[in-house]
Amino acid sequence: MSQPDDERLVALEAGFERDDPRFARAMRAGRPSRPREYRRTGAWWALAVAVAVLITGVFLPDGLLIATGLVLAGIAAQLFDPHRARARRRPPRR
Repeated sequence: MSQPDDERLVALEAGFERDDPRFARAMRAGRPSRPREYRRTGAWWALAVAVAVLITGVFLPDGLLIATGLVLAGIAAQLFDPHRARARRRPPRR
């Protein structure tokens, strides 16, 4: 490899370490894990809670529980977006 390629690889590794240390450690160990933006365990739990609250609100005719279930379902849907972290970041200053 040439010198510029080595520098780009080192910069890429540093970026991985800064953005997702767990992923970088797993890559070094040779057993890669999913990058942070594709880990959706919390989103599935939020969706399960939202559905449970929504169903409870339907069976116990309670508008507040139904509304809460719908709001939680919306929040869970947002958690499934893999690019939500990038949308919050500011563009770098030049």
